[in-house]
Amino acid sequence: MGKSTAKINSSKPVAQVSLHKRNPHQGKYDFAILTKLCPDLEAFTTKNKYGTTTIDFANPEAVKLLNKALLFQHYQLNFWDIPTNYLCPPVPGRADYIHHIADLLAGNNFGKIPTGNNITCIDIGTGANCIYPIVGTKTFGWKFIASDIDECAIKNAQSIVDNNNLNAITLVHQPKSTDIFYGVITKNQQVDITMCNPPFHASEKEAHHGSLRKTKNLSNNKTTDVTLNFGGQANELWCVGGEKQFVKNMVRQSKNFANNCLWFTTLVSKKDHLPTLYKQLKTANAIDVRTINMGQGNKQSRIVAWTFLTNLEQNDWREKRWKNI
Repeated sequence: MGKSTAKINSSKPVAQVSLHKRNPHQGKYDFAILTKLCPDLEAFTTKNKYGTTTIDFANPEAVKLLNKALLFQHYQLNFWDIPTNYLCPPVPGRADYIHHIADLLAGNNFGKIPTGNNITCIDIGTGANCIYPIVGTKTFGWKFIASDIDECAIKNAQSIVDNNNLNAITLVHQPKSTDIFYGVITKNQQVDITMCNPPFHASEKEAHHGSLRKTKNLSNNKTTDVTLNFGGQANELWCVGGEKQFVKNMVRQSKNFANNCLWFTTLVSKKDHLPTLYKQLKTANAIDVRTINMGQGNKQSRIVAWTFLTNLEQNDWREKRWKNI
């Protein structure tokens, strides 16, 4: 591309163990409001030993209804559902990702978050739940292109979009599991940011053991049955090479869309994968790399973001695409 390549700035993550300050899901859940918005949730509520209303987080139906109620409460949905055994991610953690990438874009806009439908975000692997696009559209008014290799997931996500008049969200079926950006970004298209929650495990067996471990931690028992816990189709939970290989492929393919996108981002669940990712980004000649720590309770993760655009090109991007924001 004829540009000089700067040294990668793989900045050290800043410690964070709580939700983003703008995340509306702070503190305890208000079950009085949640059960009013989603009456089916009430049957799954119980009192813990402290007399606080809660649910059994090892029960997939209870978790699904809780997340449904949160979407109704904070994002003004009137319909949301997912097929049996599909992944039901926690809304608070998903919202955190959105707020952090909003800050990333603000860094290119004099500290002001760019909002409205001039901003286009791609969600790679949106799943049947479509939560990232919902939160991003409802919170900042962004447009979303949401892709997935699972036709059933896309069909369900489309139903959510249609029933809530979420016209800013476009669903795209990705027919090739090896392609990440091809078929999603067109040759002359410009998108401001991409996001992804990659499959974590490297095999079905590994995914099974991971789900079993999670079930035991939440339910405090010795169950060996993970069939109904937490959901997730094969493509949602694992891929050949796991998270590390998926993200390496993403970096390699992103290079071919260097001028189409301001920032590429992905979640990286295992910090041990970071050195490999940084090496891959250096090989791809990324100009700038950022690492943002995220935390919710005892669960720690991080976002890795990269761009192939120089500071001058980033400023030009803002002037051309965000001038009227």
